Amino acid sequence: MTTQTSDLLAAAAPRTVDVVRGIADHQLDLPTPCRDYVVRDLLNHLFEVVVNFQDLALKRQVEWAEKPDHLVDGWQDRFEAETGRLVAAWADPSTLEGVSPGMGMPQTVIGGMALLDLTVHGWDLAVATGQPYQPAPEAVAELHGLVEQLGPTARKMGVFAEPVPTRTTPTPTPDLAHLLSQTGRTPTWPTPAP
Repeated sequence: MTTQTSDLLAAAAPRTVDVVRGIADHQLDLPTPCRDYVVRDLLNHLFEVVVNFQDLALKRQVEWAEKPDHLVDGWQDRFEAETGRLVAAWADPSTLEGVSPGMGMPQTVIGGMALLDLTVHGWDLAVATGQPYQPAPEAVAELHGLVEQLGPTARKMGVFAEPVPTRTTPTPTPDLAHLLSQTGRTPTWPTPAP
């Protein structure tokens, strides 16, 4: 059994896993499009998202204050395994029912937030480390509505920066460029030399 959320996560996950597998140790201190995060910080944040949103799928409380370093031996394999568990956690239709006890938002929004982080941070990590990245088109299409819904509150909380004007460029695609700009990212963010 699957849900739309788990299907979208299943489409997005391998693309981000490929980017994570392509990150070399010497790239961990490179800047990213996420202000205040270098690659190492963003990877640890994304690990926390992937792990904690498994519990959120089950309507459990999560502790965001703990910030363990996930980048120890075998971290890329563990990221792939945890991402698979994230997809599986959201496959039961009951995960989308009701309100998250820990986050106070509809479970459908919580599942969308996992998809948003997996998709947008996949791009962040790819451009920071000079890798190609093509997100799942169906994920990008789904996320436009979520970002529009969450945007004002996310900006007030400092999660998103103000939208960035976009210009026509061959990459990223116009849909992805719009999504990135609405989360406060510059879609043409410079890619450092590998």
